[in-house]
Amino acid sequence: MSVELPLWRALTGYRVLTLVYAVVIFSLNYTEYAHPLGGAAYMTALTVWMVLSWRCTTSAERCSRRFLFGDLAFAVAGILLTPLVDTHARIAGGAPTLPSIWTAGAALGFAIKGGWRWAAGASSVVAVANLVERQEFARDTVHNVLLVWVASVAIGYVVEVARASERTLARALQIEAATRERERLARDIHDSVLQVLAMVQRRGAALGGEAAELGRMAGEQEVALRTLVSSGLVPAKRRTTAPDAAGTEGTGYEDGELDGRSYGDNCVPEGQEALSDEPCDVRALLAPHAGAGVTFSEPGAPVWLAAARAAELAAAVSAALDNVRVHAGPGAHAWILVEDEPEAVLVTVRDDGPGIPEGRLADAEREGRLGVALSIRGRLRDLGGRAEWISVPGQGTEVELMVPKGAAPEGGRRGKAGA
Repeated sequence: MSVELPLWRALTGYRVLTLVYAVVIFSLNYTEYAHPLGGAAYMTALTVWMVLSWRCTTSAERCSRRFLFGDLAFAVAGILLTPLVDTHARIAGGAPTLPSIWTAGAALGFAIKGGWRWAAGASSVVAVANLVERQEFARDTVHNVLLVWVASVAIGYVVEVARASERTLARALQIEAATRERERLARDIHDSVLQVLAMVQRRGAALGGEAAELGRMAGEQEVALRTLVSSGLVPAKRRTTAPDAAGTEGTGYEDGELDGRSYGDNCVPEGQEALSDEPCDVRALLAPHAGAGVTFSEPGAPVWLAAARAAELAAAVSAALDNVRVHAGPGAHAWILVEDEPEAVLVTVRDDGPGIPEGRLADAEREGRLGVALSIRGRLRDLGGRAEWISVPGQGTEVELMVPKGAAPEGGRRGKAGA
């Protein structure tokens, strides 16, 4: 109700100010009334009503239908009582009614509470009462009646639009939160269950016999699970379609074996959760990847990053290396370069494989192979970072991973290819 709250406060202020105005006008013209004591009795009753009910217009919860009809009844009663306490000459001359412009507050209450239809009904009742009081279609009376009617209906319509917008925004935020949670769960599934099923399928086919049947069943379950994970997890606006961003389509985290490594655990102090904000040296998580087929290059000084961020970055690097092992061939060589920038940590993974065909990444996402979309891009996006790919046919693939050290930078990092 954030949009309505200022309107209720404005209505409360309007009712108070217009009551003061009506009392002042009545006091200045007290001696000109035919029956001033009757008018004074009404003004006293109206003041008491305002004192007792002023809190009813401070919020939608306090503004009940009973109050709205009571407020409208006071407005109509004051209008119809005016001919009894005032002279015909003053009324014909355009003298204000007893409640004067306070009457509009009753119609505005209906508008804010119930929308333009309620406002139209309340304004019509006020209009009829004003015409009965004047007993003719005087120009000033018709003008005032139309002004109140149009204003209240317009405000009621604006309130309805604002409510619909708030509901739409709330629903969009819920969908966004649910989508991110599903993506997180899908990454966990992809990094564990899918990789195990793929390994069982290949090992079973290689062993033959009963193991081949087991591998076939594992393959069927992998396809079913991939279909379930990919259904609606990656919105269209998040899918990359630019050709230069699809460079590592063939190196997606597809069919790679689960190597059982756990990244980031050594950087989390004993007794603390894995989502710790304690600083961690990224080099300690990436150094174990160095080997005969992987060259690791690091700065001479520690590269500090929050433990949770470092673990996610290390998992993304692991996914990129798995892609190299699976898709670039057993003879491919990979290089890992760690750079410590003032506001971010940059890790580049490069290989000398055959490169990636254009459009392969988008095709893999449509087929349910979400290694690049979730294991790499999804991780870095959740941290406010980004992943960029460059692939030249016959010259290998380069993946650049950037993670900000603190809060996500506005606009992210601008680079070669969109993440």
